[in-house]
Amino acid sequence: MSPRRNRPKGTDSSSHSAEDDRPGRYGGWQSAEDWRGEQWSVRHVAGASAQGKTYRCPGCEQLIPDGVAHVVAWPEHSGVDERRHWHKACWNAKDRRTTRVQRSRSAPRF
Repeated sequence: MSPRRNRPKGTDSSSHSAEDDRPGRYGGWQSAEDWRGEQWSVRHVAGASAQGKTYRCPGCEQLIPDGVAHVVAWPEHSGVDERRHWHKACWNAKDRRTTRVQRSRSAPRF
């Protein structure tokens, strides 16, 4: 007896490209938003789709841990190569945030 296959024959999961970016691929829904005078594609990613991956949020500069639901956003004119992963709360508060000052790791935060 053969082991059970979970994928249809002929499917190679390693052949995904940046162009293969259909909305249901990451387990969330996609919308468009206007921010900073540009149209942004915004995709909500389910935590189960983010297993084994860690990202740094551009809103708070903190890590988005493995398996945590979050938002992926990119300007529509630049395409999926400019995708950035945000905490949901950071994306929702992006208009209320000031410009982040980059500090060295050892600099005090006050």
